[in-house]
Amino acid sequence: SRATHHRRLHPKPPTPKRPRPAPVTALSATERAAVLALMNQPEYAELPPAQIYARELDEGRYHCSERTMYRILKEAGQDGERRR
Repeated sequence: SRATHHRRLHPKPPTPKRPRPAPVTALSATERAAVLALMNQPEYAELPPAQIYARELDEGRYHCSERTMYRILKEAGQDGERRR
């Protein structure tokens, strides 16, 4: 079509990507450190974040989402196998 032909002859210049703002509900550095310390406690050290998340919910404690636990572990370089 004409429009496709015109777009191919005169493409728009690429727009630079702007950094995304941090969400209002994002955890602070101290909260992230507290979650990492929780996941590194002896009773949780060998468990995956999904089990830690479930056990903490069973006890009535909510720290963050399961996915956030995985992100925190990845940032700390602990995203591999957690068992001995």
